[in-house]
Amino acid sequence: MTLIQLEYIVAVDTYRHFAKAAEKCFITQPTLSMQIQKLEETLGVIIFDRSKQPVVPTEIGEAIIKQARVVLAEAKKIQELIDDEKQELSGEIRLGIIPTLAPYLLPLFITNFIEKYPKVNIQVEEMLTDQVVHSLKNDLTDIGIIVTPTKEKGLIEKPIFYEEFFAYISNRHALSKKGEVDANEIKGEDLWLLNEGHCFREQALNICGSYRENQAHPNFKYESGSLEALRKIVDKQKGLTLLPELATLDLSLDDKKKLHGFAEPKPIREVSIVMHRSFLKRKIVEALYDEIQNTLPLNMKSKKSRKVINWKK
Repeated sequence: MTLIQLEYIVAVDTYRHFAKAAEKCFITQPTLSMQIQKLEETLGVIIFDRSKQPVVPTEIGEAIIKQARVVLAEAKKIQELIDDEKQELSGEIRLGIIPTLAPYLLPLFITNFIEKYPKVNIQVEEMLTDQVVHSLKNDLTDIGIIVTPTKEKGLIEKPIFYEEFFAYISNRHALSKKGEVDANEIKGEDLWLLNEGHCFREQALNICGSYRENQAHPNFKYESGSLEALRKIVDKQKGLTLLPELATLDLSLDDKKKLHGFAEPKPIREVSIVMHRSFLKRKIVEALYDEIQNTLPLNMKSKKSRKVINWKK
């Protein structure tokens, strides 16, 4: 039994496809299949049920793969010990970040981070929250920056900051004449939302309650994956939408006049770095955490007496 063979069975379990697993391992499919077959012969068990598509582990295979992940994680600690001894940050880190954070948060810290730590290769991909969680659990992603709490077993959540929700209201809407907005005053039929799958949509519904398709234009239904698109729809079609605090920082003076805070207790969302319990590169995570914190306004670093809005009921 070798570490390479363990990596191959973990890859097949992750991608549930021999050809794709071989591609990700940078070997040919026959080589991967042969090595897995050798491991099965050594152990005297069948690890994968090859009669099913996608391929799935057998019952004993699941237990072996689970232990293989532990063994591989422990083996990687050797390199981390060496890096600690050298007092340097290096290596690759795969980061998943949700779309309602990526365009506003990444520009704040990423340039300073890569200049300060040139030996760290950081790969960033936008994903929905459920996709980040799935990728973390299947070792496709190292860390995520998402809204928490997720209540997912096996994951560690390290809160970075807390951002308020703001209502972005058309000048032609009755609530535009008010200062702060009471969530109970928002009518579901006036609300423009992100499409399903975005945690920000669920949080908006948790704040505002019921939702019906926008009735100002009953022949026009629109849900988007972009906060900027929703903001422009509000400008043209009336109604309102919700924005997270970071998305409001670079608005023009005219657009900032359309922003309305909520009455106390102000709703906020908790943003965290999330990783699997077995993840090793904690010094890189700490460096990333510090770099993000250093770019944020002081008021966003504490939840104070504000109300954290969950995205799952």
